[in-house]
Amino acid sequence: MTTPAEANQNPTRQHATRQLHLNAFLMSTGHHEASWRLPESNGLAGTDVAHFQRLARIAEAGRFDSIFFADSPVLGGDVGRRPSATLEPTVLLTAIAAVTEHIGLIATASTTYNDPYNLARRFASIDHVSGGRAGWNVVTTAGDEAAKNFSQPGQLAHFSRYERASEFLDVAQKLWDSWDDDATVVDKASGVWADHERVHAINHEGEHFQVQGALTVPRSPQGHPLIVQAGSSEDGKNFAAEHAEAVFVAHQTLQEAQAFYADLKQRTRDLGRDPESIKILPGIVPIIAATEAEARLLEQQLEDLIQPEFARQRLASLLGRSPASLPLDEQLPADLPHEDAIEGAKSRYILVVELARREHLTVRQLIGRLGGGRGHLVAVGTATQIADTIQTWFESKAADGFNIMPAVLPSGLQTFVEQVLPILRARGLFRTEYAGSTLREHYGLPRPQSRFAVERSLLGASA
Repeated sequence: MTTPAEANQNPTRQHATRQLHLNAFLMSTGHHEASWRLPESNGLAGTDVAHFQRLARIAEAGRFDSIFFADSPVLGGDVGRRPSATLEPTVLLTAIAAVTEHIGLIATASTTYNDPYNLARRFASIDHVSGGRAGWNVVTTAGDEAAKNFSQPGQLAHFSRYERASEFLDVAQKLWDSWDDDATVVDKASGVWADHERVHAINHEGEHFQVQGALTVPRSPQGHPLIVQAGSSEDGKNFAAEHAEAVFVAHQTLQEAQAFYADLKQRTRDLGRDPESIKILPGIVPIIAATEAEARLLEQQLEDLIQPEFARQRLASLLGRSPASLPLDEQLPADLPHEDAIEGAKSRYILVVELARREHLTVRQLIGRLGGGRGHLVAVGTATQIADTIQTWFESKAADGFNIMPAVLPSGLQTFVEQVLPILRARGLFRTEYAGSTLREHYGLPRPQSRFAVERSLLGASA
């Protein structure tokens, strides 16, 4: 493996066969929970469409593969202490599609609190509106609070949520295939708008869903929107190995990331899929300045703005404890539940507890560590140091790219584009121009064939 130091000595070195995939994870004023308190931050950014359009254009100017919006169908946190208003992301993506041309558009949507037909229709519509740039981050949504917004007393069990998600995605993909690519003929002379034999009822009868179809939307430019997954529990990894084309994940150490990368690639291979058909993108929160000391100062300024009592309440909710049981200047209690007993956000619970135990952090220190990226890697330093970290993880088979999560927006994204990307390009690690027009092309993934067209072809060949 070429080291970052060697790459700096030979900045024109080219990586002919493998380049980074970069996604910009956008979140109102930034990923640091105190970013909204900075003088320059827009406290109403969460519902400001122009703010997100500007961020998307910055990311597109940097030739990012995609932008991404997380989502939850529950009002999270204490609205008295931090901005909590968020727009529904699939609606927001249509506004961003209108002011961009190339960048991929990914949004989270839950398989637990939707039906396949409405979500398949929505993402196919976004793919049409954007000219083939839609991606769906498939989540199962943990927590009793969300369940109570949908007439349910509490969340489904972890395994049950993933069982439902697998069937949900299967139905959605059938619906995306329910129109053949050549179904619409628009023959004005004969008065035939579409070939009805090439529009298919899917007639799905399953454990969770019974769906007739066909979809109201013709097959979209990508065939299927890009499928993204963001869980790293055992159930999550199994789901990703079977279905995902990109995976957003949180890791604190290179060794953890390498182990996850090798494991998920092997699970994908075991299911008969090409391991290169799934792109693994850990999250990284870059805090960049001219010197490392200045970057550390920026990090400390943000950490000083964290409200410990509010942060402790959120930590307590994740751990299933009362805030009073987590004294700020003591380490986590020894009697926390075993990970097997967690039915909520299992992978994030494991990450946080392991981080606290490994580094012997007090609750106050843990809150500080989580404030920047909720468990994602926080990289603090110069642009060259950030590029070195990205290159090391990429070339050490810990990542196929990164989920870039600026601590403060828009300044953090602008700095990354202006200072870090030129270094990565000089090392041959990242594109200078878009090579295609669709999100699948950005990620180097093929356009899926319609299952109904494949069946018809097979029947024709056997006739």
